Amino acid sequence: MDRKTQFNLWYWVLAMLGLMVFQSIYTSTQHTARIPYSEFLAQVDQGRIAEVAVSDTYVRGTYTSPQDGRTHFITTRVPPDLADDLRERGVVVSGEIESTLLRDILSWVLPLALFIGVWVWILRRMGAGGMGGGLMQIGKSKARVYVEKDTRVTFDDVAGVDEAKAELKEIVDFLKSPKEYGRLGARMPKGILLVGPPGTGKTLFARAVAGEAGVPFFSISGSEFVEMFVGVGAARVRDLFEQARAKAPAIIFIDELDALGRARGIGPAGGHDEKEQTLNQLLVELDGFDASSGLVLLAATNRPEILDPALLRAGRFDRQVLVDRPDKVGRVQILHVHLRKARLATDVDPEQVAALTPGFTGADLANLVNEAALLATRRNAEAVTMEDFNNAIERIVAGLEKRNRLLNPKEREVVAYHETGHALVATALPGVDPVHKVSIIPRGVGALGYTIQRPTEDRFLMTREELENKMAVLLGGRAAEWIVYQHLSTGAADDLAKVTDIARAIVTRYGMSPALGHVSLERDQRSFLNDGMPGMPARRDYAEATAALIDQEVKKIVDAAFERTVGLLEERRAALEHTARLLLEKETLGEEELRRALGVGA
Repeated sequence: MDRKTQFNLWYWVLAMLGLMVFQSIYTSTQHTARIPYSEFLAQVDQGRIAEVAVSDTYVRGTYTSPQDGRTHFITTRVPPDLADDLRERGVVVSGEIESTLLRDILSWVLPLALFIGVWVWILRRMGAGGMGGGLMQIGKSKARVYVEKDTRVTFDDVAGVDEAKAELKEIVDFLKSPKEYGRLGARMPKGILLVGPPGTGKTLFARAVAGEAGVPFFSISGSEFVEMFVGVGAARVRDLFEQARAKAPAIIFIDELDALGRARGIGPAGGHDEKEQTLNQLLVELDGFDASSGLVLLAATNRPEILDPALLRAGRFDRQVLVDRPDKVGRVQILHVHLRKARLATDVDPEQVAALTPGFTGADLANLVNEAALLATRRNAEAVTMEDFNNAIERIVAGLEKRNRLLNPKEREVVAYHETGHALVATALPGVDPVHKVSIIPRGVGALGYTIQRPTEDRFLMTREELENKMAVLLGGRAAEWIVYQHLSTGAADDLAKVTDIARAIVTRYGMSPALGHVSLERDQRSFLNDGMPGMPARRDYAEATAALIDQEVKKIVDAAFERTVGLLEERRAALEHTARLLLEKETLGEEELRRALGVGA
């Protein structure tokens, strides 16, 4: 409820109350005399009363002639028997006239106030706004508007993705001088789509563009357009673009565009009328606004593969900017940004931290710095050390230590041999990421121990030999259990799932199986930007005979990897036994200790 509407409402309520009070006072002070009941009876005997009106509580009437200037009278009714007895004894009988003004006022005001309060609450629950604002503003855009001083983000706060930054700097230059960009007949793209995995800084990029350009920044999520009422989303799209045109040059930023721009008509149930109307209105607005007016549309998504093709055609979102996970150089730059706020010890090296965090996004690195600072604060340190960063990485990657999860001696021994098997195979094979730490302290939800490897460089391609080496490392724990105990446990369940996925990818996706040839039989159903998000069930484009052959090849590859791993560990049985006993004693072995135990040169 806006302040003006609220004040006007209370003015009316106060005016009504004042009118009622004035009317009551005026009526009570008219030419009406309040007389005792005994005097009323005496005047009746004297013939001075012309007429009366009798109720349960009082007697009202008029005189035959004015008495002391009064033409009317009122008295409280007294039971006749009591009045006669009192009158015979010369007692003046009078009644007390009960004032019902407050009761009358409350009987009107309270129900009215309750009704108005319930109505305002219902309207506020239906949507933002005041008295009637929810219904009147349901088609209004919910975009949050920021100006330059509100965003407080510049390109100095964004690091690690220089190519994307260069693309967006061009947008800033255009917003500052749109005529300069049109002098040779060129036009700026109407829409720029920021594509990348979650946490890579797409929203931060958009706010940095607004902060650098110093223009209004309209920020809204794609899900905020869609409501239960049909047509509301389309109305909000229209209102958003109208507001932005009024404040041009400006930036419209739609986060999570896939919630709004999903391809139409897909799925077993067909399309969704409200979503399709909203998307159609967005397409119309993209066609209708002139980029030379200084209005730029930015959007972000981590699932570009499900967007409607009409949204991505030239003339709408005609430029896509990839904001990918940073490489090692990018991670160093991002760490420099986040380390500004931390008090660091002299041994903290951003290069070393970046080497330990392959695959981390900008959000992951910000969380890492925060976790390291919290660990240092918890132990009352004066500064954050490199050990705090190592512990924070382990906490993020492997989970929280569960020292109160007590394992019996037999289980503890099995875990020690299992983790030693992983480490020993990783050390024995060429081209495998070196082991950073091995521990038998339980972590996270189900991990009874863990082996952390530290990549020496970022990798983008892998050969079949490298994939088979990776499978061997994953099977090292299971193979060690088989060699030592001649039985298998459930501890390798997660390892087996990863090994099976690699083997199936070798056969069906990478075309590395001689039996099936250079054929891609399955597509990766997960989003190519988000490795952990499963998609729809895989559609099979091959016959049952081919499916049987795929299963045979997958089993053959996994069995060969397991036999190879068992052979490697049997050759190094003495190192396996010695290292497992040392791990049981110390619970955790660092990289140097592990190398010495395995007899490998540093």
